[in-house]
Amino acid sequence: MRLVTHGDSAPSSVNRYLLPHEHQVIMVRRHPAVLLRPVAEVFGGLIIAGLLSKWLGDQGGGGALVVVWWAWLLLLIRFVWKVAEWSVDYFVVTSKRMLLTTGLITRKVDMMPLGKVTDMSFQRSLLGRMMGYGEFVLESAGQDQALSRIPYIPYPETLYLEVCQMIFPGGSDDD
Repeated sequence: MRLVTHGDSAPSSVNRYLLPHEHQVIMVRRHPAVLLRPVAEVFGGLIIAGLLSKWLGDQGGGGALVVVWWAWLLLLIRFVWKVAEWSVDYFVVTSKRMLLTTGLITRKVDMMPLGKVTDMSFQRSLLGRMMGYGEFVLESAGQDQALSRIPYIPYPETLYLEVCQMIFPGGSDDD
């Protein structure tokens, strides 16, 4: 199973970081569960703003109502920002390395060569198992790398097997 975008082409936001001699093998967007907290904040803020509106409306606090709803609008804007950031964040595995691209305005690209990976595991919390995401933990030979933890990876079992097969290519089992 190859996990790449339709047409095997990366978006230009990712493609610019690929070297001419490498080809993309896996590219996935981080799991939408990364947005759970911002969604909860927006809905929680809406409930609180509604309750405060009812209470302040009975008290005659018109100026305070404006502040409450502006505060909720800021939460909504922050949520839209988080969704926009999520839409451009990708985990990419090429024939030579792993990349995690993040950020909307300030672009950050974390990278680890496949040859440097000495150990790789994934973790799944209870919520992660229910929703279908996990976290990759990468280790290299005694060095701190920019890419050591990759949270909110969708279908981690499948990706784990794919990446392990690339890091530790199979030979004959006749040893």
